[in-house]
Amino acid sequence: MASQQHSDGPQQRELLRVCRIGRAQGLKGEVTVLPFTDEPDYRFAPGSVLYTRDGADEYVVERSRTFKNRWIVKFEGIDDRDASEAANGIELYGEADDPEYMLEEDAWYPKDLVGLDVRLADGNMLGLPAGQSVGKVVDVLDGFQSLLKVRLANPVRDPDTGKVTENSALVPFVDAVVPDIDLDGGYLTLDPPGGLIPGL
Repeated sequence: MASQQHSDGPQQRELLRVCRIGRAQGLKGEVTVLPFTDEPDYRFAPGSVLYTRDGADEYVVERSRTFKNRWIVKFEGIDDRDASEAANGIELYGEADDPEYMLEEDAWYPKDLVGLDVRLADGNMLGLPAGQSVGKVVDVLDGFQSLLKVRLANPVRDPDTGKVTENSALVPFVDAVVPDIDLDGGYLTLDPPGGLIPGL
C-alpha cells in the first residue's frame, strides 16, 4: 500500500516519470516494473521514495532485483498478491536530481532535450559540414533504448508531386550518435550513420 505523503507542498517538487508497475510476481507483494529511467539501480535502491503523479502518495522501495532483464521490486506495505495486483498500472515518479550534480554526471532529462537544435558534429561520418542544421528535437521516446524524435529542417519531398514524404527521424540517444549536448547553447551535435537521417 502507498503511504500518504504529508510533507509540505508535494506538488511543488519537480517529479520525473520513473516506472509503471506491472504484474504481481509471486505471492509476497513483489511486482514487475517497466522502467522509464536510465538509472534503475539508483531509483530502485532500498529506501528510495517514488511518488504518484500528483505527489500525494509515496511508494518506498523495500528491495529490488533483476531477473531475465526485468526489474522486480518490493514496495513497503505491498505484502501480498492482492495488494500487488491492485497496484498494477500505477505510474511512479521520482524527484529530479540537483542540476549541478547532473551536469557533473553528464546526465539529462527529456525536458532538457526537447527544443534543442540538432547540428552535425565535427568530422561526422557523412563528411558533411560541421554545424549544418539537421532539425530540432521535438520528443524523447522511452523504451529499452531512448530515442530522440527530430523534426527535419529539410523534409524529404516526393520529386514528382513535391509533397512531403518524411519530416522526422528517430535518433538513438547514445554517445556514438549524439556526442555533444550544449544546453546553454541550445543545441546538440549528431554523428549519424548513413541512412539514419532521411535526405542526408
